[in-house]
Amino acid sequence: MFAKPSGIPRQSGCYLFRNERGDVIYVGKALSLASRLSSYFQRSEGLTHKTQALMAEATSVEWIVTPTEVDALVLENELIKDNQPRYNMRLKDDKSFPYVALDTRVDFPAPFTTRSKHVKGVRYFGPFVEVRALRTTMDELIQAFPLRSCTTHKYNYHQRIGRPCLLYDIGRCSGPCVGAIDVEGYQRLVDAWARFFDGDVRQLRNLLQRQMSEASENEHYEAAAKARDGLEALERAASVQNVVLDDHSDLDVLCVATNGGRAAVVRFRVRYGRIIGRSVQLIDRSMDENDAEILESVLTDLYPDAEAVPPTVLVGSDEASTPLMLEYLSELRGKPVEVAVPQRGKRRRAIELAVSDATSVIDRDSLRRQSDHNVRSRALQELGAALHLAQPPFRIECFDMSHLQGTNYVGSMVVFEDGLALKSDYRHFNVKEVLGNDDVGAMEEVVRRRLGYWNDEQRASKFRRADLIIVDGGLPQLHAAQKAAQTLGLSDQVEFTALAKREELLYRPGTSTPIALDRGSESLYLVQRIRDEAHRFAITFHRSKRGKSMVASTLSGVEGLGPARQEKLLAQFGSLDELRRASLDELGALAWLPSDVATRLYDHLQAPAQPKPTKGSDDE
Repeated sequence: MFAKPSGIPRQSGCYLFRNERGDVIYVGKALSLASRLSSYFQRSEGLTHKTQALMAEATSVEWIVTPTEVDALVLENELIKDNQPRYNMRLKDDKSFPYVALDTRVDFPAPFTTRSKHVKGVRYFGPFVEVRALRTTMDELIQAFPLRSCTTHKYNYHQRIGRPCLLYDIGRCSGPCVGAIDVEGYQRLVDAWARFFDGDVRQLRNLLQRQMSEASENEHYEAAAKARDGLEALERAASVQNVVLDDHSDLDVLCVATNGGRAAVVRFRVRYGRIIGRSVQLIDRSMDENDAEILESVLTDLYPDAEAVPPTVLVGSDEASTPLMLEYLSELRGKPVEVAVPQRGKRRRAIELAVSDATSVIDRDSLRRQSDHNVRSRALQELGAALHLAQPPFRIECFDMSHLQGTNYVGSMVVFEDGLALKSDYRHFNVKEVLGNDDVGAMEEVVRRRLGYWNDEQRASKFRRADLIIVDGGLPQLHAAQKAAQTLGLSDQVEFTALAKREELLYRPGTSTPIALDRGSESLYLVQRIRDEAHRFAITFHRSKRGKSMVASTLSGVEGLGPARQEKLLAQFGSLDELRRASLDELGALAWLPSDVATRLYDHLQAPAQPKPTKGSDDE
């Protein structure tokens, strides 16, 4: 670690760590630069493993003073975009959703859908999640407010020949090419489209109802019928939009979902109670950022100008609602902005909808990565290179332990081949030799029992040898796995690495210096997925074993009810609670359970629990 520089100012600002090549490897912001930077220059034991790795690589730090913390937030975002530092979160905008666009630079714009970058002078609405629903909406809206939908070439052709196309004849175009509508009238139709996609359906409904009534009163029945058809089309178009709140709500919903090193931020734009737009940003987390830090990192992208800021922003938790967010939004809007954390009702359901959507975004990205062979191949090559293996690890086995205060100790082994889970080779281990809370001893036992197959040719035929074994934990677990291999004389035949639980750093034999896989890399994603699967498999087995032991202890006093019948009862009723709810007739109807045993079981389960003696009672 390099020496702490002197003269660090106490003002707010941004700081940049550089490595020996001069590359920016981390950008941060601070209310007080002096206080924040001092936290990096302390004994390494007081730093997280990731911060240790950062400080081990950094050779210098520089800073930029800003007038306020809000200015530092904006500057930090720009510096991260420009430098893409290794230790910062990586933002990946989700560009796959379409917008509705109207080119306001021309007198008679035609609405169109686009997924490209925004162009100045073109008005955009969205983005929208369901493309099919969007096209249906536009088709219905054309009937209510008939903007032209032709290409510029076709528009110029009909303008030149002075005859409109079929769309004008059937009422799906207002005919600007032949002067059937002037610029002001057409602009009113454009404004109606804008109001609809801004969520103001009520005003448009009132407009069409008024036109229909006036035309009917003046006995202009054809115009009244046209307004009626437009009103029906408007209602059909509006029904496609999601109504999440009442008709008056004007707010945004911001939510974060995380899964390992991945995070997704979802923003719903709710206008007049309807979701009129949704944006997603996928993020590769770097240093265990919480929801507030993740939201702050994308705040300037979500809200680039005052027009984008609504009067109210809903977030999912108190942690995510920070003073900096409130200050930035209020200052940008020029008016007070409420950042609220709803606890119940429709607003809470809107939060839950956004969280579910953000989670599904991460899941879809995970499936995409798993299904792409090129991505999996790149992940294995990256992992092999980072761990200095002779070749990419085709078969990877990962071990994890699970217990409850030292009881029901179990281990799990999951297997991945070519980057995909091979569930037929998964194995559970009941820890037999270790007593009490000893993760290291349990890991040594489980790995030793697994490696015992390597020297047994008959049993080894069931499994091919692993190219890499990952143990969940840090250096102690790695040393335990090495000891297990040494006991069996396999020290030179096994490639081990340990994955630190929280920091997601890899340790290799022979060194205490961790290996940090690049944020956003396919190799890190693969390792995280393997680790999470091993943890899930261990927890599932542990719960099952614990449940069986609870059933056994509860039913141990029933004469004639041995382990085999206990397992049958658990399979029949699903849980101990359901077994307690069973009637005597239900128990007696089991063909494999003798009637006298069923009676004793029923009496045992229905017997009232004995109260514990209290101080001063006669039982003492």
